[in-house]
Amino acid sequence: MTHVLVPLDGSEGAEAALSYALDLFPDARFTLLAAIDPSAGFADVGAPGTSEVWYRNAREEAAEHLGQGRTNAEARGVDVSTVVEAGRPARVIVDYAEDYGVDHVVLGSHSREGVSRLILGSVAEAVVRRSSVPITVVR
Repeated sequence: MTHVLVPLDGSEGAEAALSYALDLFPDARFTLLAAIDPSAGFADVGAPGTSEVWYRNAREEAAEHLGQGRTNAEARGVDVSTVVEAGRPARVIVDYAEDYGVDHVVLGSHSREGVSRLILGSVAEAVVRRSSVPITVVR
């Protein structure tokens, strides 16, 4: 059975990637991955305890994205597993795919911060460059 990894971040691009992956690999085993980038919270850190609050909020947001993805997949009769990992998103995606025997990664070309990139989002570009696993990028 093919193991497909779909990173989710709450963006329309990620949701489109999940939908495409479900169409492309109807009989696959799916893992939905949310990557929490700790460096994204450093700008908000000020008072003691702020980083813990930021991290807790980021985990809750990631769980919401994964829950929505799970709901969408289960509506199509597909059972999925979910995982939240901390680290730079591209590195988390590549490492997870290599460490857990993923056969294919399907991801959106732009995340929520994709406006600054014209062709490919920075995460998608980095995953394509670094991964030894086949990648499908969905616009």
